[in-house]
Amino acid sequence: MTTDDSDCGCSDSRGSRRTFLKGLTASAGAGVVTSMVGDVFTQTSFAAETGGNVLVVLSLRGGCDGLSLVVPHGDPAYAALRPGIALPTGSLLEKGPLFGLHPSFAPLAPMWRAGRFGAVQAVGTPAPDRSHFSAMEKGEDADAGSSARVGWINRMVGLTGVGEPNDAVQLGYSMAPTALVGPAPTIAVSQLRDIALPGGDAAERRRFRSSLQTMWGANTSLMGHGMASTIATTDRLGPLAQADDPPQNGAAYPDGSLGSTLRQTARLIRADVGTQVVTVDHGSWDHHTDLGTSDWGELQWMVRELAQTLAAFYVDLGALGDKVTVVTISESVARPERTATTAPTTATATRCCCWVAASSAGRCTGSGPAWPTA
Repeated sequence: MTTDDSDCGCSDSRGSRRTFLKGLTASAGAGVVTSMVGDVFTQTSFAAETGGNVLVVLSLRGGCDGLSLVVPHGDPAYAALRPGIALPTGSLLEKGPLFGLHPSFAPLAPMWRAGRFGAVQAVGTPAPDRSHFSAMEKGEDADAGSSARVGWINRMVGLTGVGEPNDAVQLGYSMAPTALVGPAPTIAVSQLRDIALPGGDAAERRRFRSSLQTMWGANTSLMGHGMASTIATTDRLGPLAQADDPPQNGAAYPDGSLGSTLRQTARLIRADVGTQVVTVDHGSWDHHTDLGTSDWGELQWMVRELAQTLAAFYVDLGALGDKVTVVTISESVARPERTATTAPTTATATRCCCWVAASSAGRCTGSGPAWPTA
């Protein structure tokens, strides 16, 4: 692509992405996250104080094609490098001189116009890495040059000095991502109702709890501490786990794992147990074939599901949405050129664009000297 430093349609397009992202994460000073129960992926960090801001980090796993989401239609190289899959300028939403949104983002267009949804382009590691797994590890460690395997969320939580397992909850996959790896205690569950001891009914769970207490109550080993934390956590979060309040304010989530996970995330935020950071994994964004354009292919319906889910999430939250910021990232981004009429070249793994739902958005930031070249 070009290295033109032209404006992208907003007056502050030359703002620092680093400063912007630092501002997003400044509100997240929490507790941490990991365990072994659980299967869509959400990690949640809690702090001791309630009523605070919440950061939701949504990872689009597999390598989201950012150039098809925030489309650089104003760059003459874009259409030339992507015959067959370039989105026509006329189909884009909220167009500026350089960027426009994929038309399937229509459910979020009102938030864009209201200044509550925006995009940050050209965010990534300086050295391309074609391994998805290596790229995920580098981005989630976020500690270049260090040999320590401690994720940035775990480090953040560790700085607060809180260490109760119920300060941090992960919904979804039971295997924690690199961002959560580290010394801070964590919990992982597939869904909120899994925060419970095994057992067929309440009486059986009480007997099981009593047996565990007898066996491990006086044990001071790491396993003993872990068991004590398990018992305490299930006691404390039991009411939240067993409740199943419906979405609020008429919110209607689309079917699927993402909708289910963000619905539970909204429940967790409404419970006001001190949630500071929620992380959600959503997969299948690696489109080597059938990427499509605005009216055919796999990407257009995945973007529609993403937009519908985020729109429902904010309807569900109501006034609480003013305290919740959603950032989406991907561990890879496809190169501009295509290898066939249906897909771009194999992804170069790196961090890519960030989508933001917050109070200072409604713009695209990231053009200029850092805008990638072909």
